[in-house]
Amino acid sequence: MNIELNGSEQVNTSPANLWESVIDPVVLQRAIPGCISMTETGEGQYQMTLELKVAAVGGSFEGAVSLSEMNPPHSCVITVSGSGTLGTGGGNATVAITEGDDGNALISYQAQGEVSGLVAGVGQRILMGVAKHLARQFFTALKKEFAAA
Repeated sequence: MNIELNGSEQVNTSPANLWESVIDPVVLQRAIPGCISMTETGEGQYQMTLELKVAAVGGSFEGAVSLSEMNPPHSCVITVSGSGTLGTGGGNATVAITEGDDGNALISYQAQGEVSGLVAGVGQRILMGVAKHLARQFFTALKKEFAAA
């Protein structure tokens, strides 16, 4: 089952500070919903473990994340792949960070992925709702990183 998701969020920090946070595995582990661990395995390469619940089905995922086409502090491509008790999935997202009129950062993303297994069985409409919810949770947590500063 294919999934597409895009959007943008304003974050109350400079584009350079936001860039440093979105490539920091410690910050990402705190911000990614359900992330149990995130370990850097090489430059721009990470292994992570997620515990997620999709509709009434919950489970864990083991996966790999890689950052490529890095253009600090403006853009990168994030590629993910993983599998677990809920099925398998993979995809990529193009992320762009720009400076808004107020000097704060604007992060925009265009993501596409594919999932199979139990997680795909919940249906496109429910899966898209869950994906949007997880994206909101991620950006809420990311924004809190800068609210405390």
